[in-house]
Amino acid sequence: MNKDKSVFYSKLWNLMIPIVLQNLMLALVAVADAFMLGGMDQNYMSAVSLATQIQFIQNMFLSAATASLGILGAQYWGKGDIKTLDEIFCMALRLCGLVSVVFFAACVFGGRYLMLIFTNEDVLIDYGVRYLRIAGFSYLLTGISQCYLVIMKTSEHAKTTAAISSATVCINIVLNAIFIYGAFGIQPMGVRGAALATLIARIIELGYSVAISYKDGYIHPQMKFLLYRNKQLSKDFTKCGMPLLGACLFWGVGFTSYSSFMGHLGVDAAAANSVAAVVRDLVCCLSAGISGAAGIMVGNELGAGNLERGKEYGIRLLKISCLCGIVAALLMCIASPIVLHFVKLTPQATTYLKGMFVVIAFYMIGRAINDVTINGIFGAGGDTLFDIRNCCLIIIH
Repeated sequence: MNKDKSVFYSKLWNLMIPIVLQNLMLALVAVADAFMLGGMDQNYMSAVSLATQIQFIQNMFLSAATASLGILGAQYWGKGDIKTLDEIFCMALRLCGLVSVVFFAACVFGGRYLMLIFTNEDVLIDYGVRYLRIAGFSYLLTGISQCYLVIMKTSEHAKTTAAISSATVCINIVLNAIFIYGAFGIQPMGVRGAALATLIARIIELGYSVAISYKDGYIHPQMKFLLYRNKQLSKDFTKCGMPLLGACLFWGVGFTSYSSFMGHLGVDAAAANSVAAVVRDLVCCLSAGISGAAGIMVGNELGAGNLERGKEYGIRLLKISCLCGIVAALLMCIASPIVLHFVKLTPQATTYLKGMFVVIAFYMIGRAINDVTINGIFGAGGDTLFDIRNCCLIIIH
């Protein structure tokens, strides 16, 4: 038993740390955007925060596909069935590619109409449209690169995904500073600079992911499977993915509605919400990392036929999620005075932000437990319907 616990915690640590690092590096882009744009103009920060809600909705669709890829992929990887894993990979690439094209077209050609959903402030709409016209091109690439990163984590290359994400995020932050403020002869570009930095970083991320997938021990899509449809596998993918999509959309509607309400309350409420969301997402990286590791670990054991061990892993991870929630709540409390010291907001926006921090600190406990239990353990066991049932009950209440 002691040996099994040692193996469990070793595997959890090796999977969790790279995933936490990957999520943390991605969250740091939003932090950089908020502080750099907020340092120039509070409205820059608010507009970009509202505009990126479009990508948040896109990510809800992409998450359903990539989560299905991770759940089914972990099981087939545990079985050692690489051929079927490759077919699932190609299926996810097709779906994510289609979603990416739709959101690209919407952002580039209909950005103003999208911004009207989130705010009625003309200044925020104008800045948001400028951002979306450039950032929309990056939305073409995001879904494809996410599929590559998920398949790497599933095939036990989590450290590689962390390295790719860390490198591209560092590039993104450096380019943010150059384009937003202006350097090396480049004029300050404000919100357009943030969008251009994001686009270049996404191009580098996808290029590196594709190139490294051809190394020995990695999985790359076989061209014959990209246009081939396996009916039984498609049925399994749909059975897994549709409940996840429903749950993601429920959660997505809730979060984007919240941002929309803030945007229509005025620029101060929008600015406070922008900062609160950035800090919340930063702290949530811990539970997201444990959730990702839980899905892979439990999925591997179930795929290999070790049902009792998979159940035991699930129980241990549930206990860890409770501890994670308490740690996340404490981190929010610690972060509050630090953020308030560095962020330049109006007195009214500062008052709003203090109240938001208090609420989010308690929210973190439930968020951590739900992340690990619903998205990680239940998803790995194939019970993706639980998430959507849970969402329906919350919305009814």
